[in-house]
Formats: sequence, C-alpha cells, structure tokens
Amino acid sequence: MKLPHPIQYQGSKRNLASQILQYFPSDIETLIEPFAGSAAISVAAAHYRYAKKFIINDLNKPLLDLLELIVEHPDKISSNYEKIWNEQHLNSVEHYFEIREKFNKSKDSSLFLYLMARCAKGAVRYNKNGEFNQSPDKRRKGAMPDRMNKNIKGVSSLLKGKVQFKSEDYKLLINDVTEKDLVYMDPPYQGVCSNRDSRYYSGIDHNEFINFLEELNNKNISFIISYDGRLGDKKYGEPMPKHLNLKHLEVNAGRSSQATLLGKQDITYESLYLSPALQERITYSNQNTLITAEKKYA
Repeated sequence: MKLPHPIQYQGSKRNLASQILQYFPSDIETLIEPFAGSAAISVAAAHYRYAKKFIINDLNKPLLDLLELIVEHPDKISSNYEKIWNEQHLNSVEHYFEIREKFNKSKDSSLFLYLMARCAKGAVRYNKNGEFNQSPDKRRKGAMPDRMNKNIKGVSSLLKGKVQFKSEDYKLLINDVTEKDLVYMDPPYQGVCSNRDSRYYSGIDHNEFINFLEELNNKNISFIISYDGRLGDKKYGEPMPKHLNLKHLEVNAGRSSQATLLGKQDITYESLYLSPALQERITYSNQNTLITAEKKYA
C-alpha cells in the first residue's frame, strides 16, 4: 500500500521502510527518531501499528515545525500550500525564488513545504549561513494541491494524538528512552559528519555519536541505525566499531540515479546496524527473517 508522504526529501527512507520495519519488535511503546527528516519511518510504523507513541526530533526547526503543522493542523497547512501553489504565474521560476527569499527571512514552514515540493530532485540544500539555497525544478511546479491535501491528511490521521515533536540535540533524547522503546537513527553519513555539508542542516561528530551509542547499549536500549553503505564495490564510511556488538546488515536500495545516467548496473546497498538489546528482543519468527535477509543482502 502506498503510504502518504507530503514532504519530498532526498535521502528519505520512504522506499526502504518495508525492509527496515521487518527488524522492528512487535511490542514497541515509543518509536524515537532523533534524525527524523521527513519522518518516513514513523509514518510507516504508525500505518502498520508497530508503535503506540512517537517522538520525532530534528535540528532543522522549520522542517520540524512543518511536520507538526501537518499532523496537528492539516487543514491550515493544506490551505496555505494551495494558496502559494496557485500564485504561480507565467514565470513560475521567479515565483519560486520570491518564496525562497521570503522563507529565508521568516522561516515560515508553509513556505518551506512549497519549496521542498518544487525544488530540484527534492534535494534540500543550505549555504554556509544556513539559508535554503536549492534551485527549482524547471520541469514541474510541485505536487498538485489535491494530491498534497490527501497526503497531508493521511499523515495527520496516522500520527495525531500519538506524537511528541522536538528540535534538540539528539544526545538529550537519552533521557526519554526506555527498554520498551525503539530508537531508529538515520544520521548524516560518515564523511559529512565532522564538516559542514550543504545537504544537511547540521552535521554530527562521529566520536560523539559512538559515545551516544555506548550509552544506549549501557541502558539496554533497542536501536537501529542507517549509516554508511556501498555502491557496487565502492564502500562509503568505515564499519561501526566492533565493541558496540552491533549486527550489520545491508538492504538493497536499488540502482543509483547516477549509475542509471551512465548506463551502469551498480546497485546501492545501505547498511543497517541492530543493537544487542534489539537482537535479543526480536521474536523467533523475526530472527528467521533476519537470517534470510542477511543472506539476501550481504
């Protein structure tokens, strides 16, 4: 079943959600996403009723505010999007740049939704000052208002009354998590964690992230990490440290767009790491699935 996704966001785990969810335990109290992005995993988990409650966190405050508007005030954000979309005139590219300038001054999340729907490749980009600077896709004008309204209301119906929104340092979430919860993390990949990268509103320090994982292990917390990967034989990032005792799996993310343009057949594989607590918690039937998947994607 096609799940609702009003936010087009490059790097979203929307298309991999079914593969990731197969490693979710069946008794999750709260699903916590410290690096939520478009919250694609929370949307999928809510649809399939994997968790009772959700904590959605992201340091990109306008994005987090937009997610909250979508869930809590779907009619308002849908109406605002339709108004902005209908304001597109003969020079829709000029209109896009006008909206982008307004957004960078106001950080109005209603404007941000239009920009993400219209920007090139759905790729959010920022300059060194943290301003949104992606160009428009000149071939299209963004999702039609009716379609956007349907996606917005779909997400709201799945998450309203079940989610807490936060925009804080991911390390502070250690105070919120219990052994009954699951933490799903999709941080910036290695290679862009230490330095400023235009694809991310904020990077993370790799060593601090490892320390955070050690804390989660010490508290016997179940977690899954999407981190690093490979394209064909070329690997991106080093494997996670062995002392964390994580189970490493690979999921098939399909042929990369760049490989397609070059006429190549290289497949992208993204890594998943499962915590020791999660490995113990997964039911016997899920363990069989895990073994099968390990053979399939390794």
